[in-house]
Amino acid sequence: MATSTRIPIEQYLKTPYEPDAEFVNGEIEERAMGEYDHNMVQWAILDWFRRHDKQWQTRSVQEQRTRLSADIIRIPDISVWERSVPIEPVFSHPQLIAIEVLSPEDRQSRMQGKVEDYRRFAVRHIWVVDPTRRVGWDCSDGNWMRATRFEVSGSPIHLDLDELFRELDDAEA
Repeated sequence: MATSTRIPIEQYLKTPYEPDAEFVNGEIEERAMGEYDHNMVQWAILDWFRRHDKQWQTRSVQEQRTRLSADIIRIPDISVWERSVPIEPVFSHPQLIAIEVLSPEDRQSRMQGKVEDYRRFAVRHIWVVDPTRRVGWDCSDGNWMRATRFEVSGSPIHLDLDELFRELDDAEA
């Protein structure tokens, strides 16, 4: 997916991409194009967190550029920051939660690279959701632990996939 042309990060930051692309070690990486299931699940997850943002003192954003290092900018499908983190055009502080929703063309090997980038950046919770199989993985410690309920320990913050998919099914009925 990465192009062979290397560019400086300053050029990447000044260039609009449609759809937006990630920047990894001097190369532009196209992001997988979301299809209906991907888009609906991404929207539902964002809606889940947005409904709780005030109560949980979080800020939830869809597809926000985040500078993980001097030469890596990733765009998680959903990012959840603690409300105390300052708002920036390109965030430079770790998310509390980074969520990736798999597209049909996504591969675990490619996603593992993102997980490792998020871990190096000190993102505490890294969750991956497969909208087709309706399963998720907690990758926070680098391992892929299957989960249907994600939690931020010591807080009320959570994401219940069974409830999320039930809400989606009800909305589609």
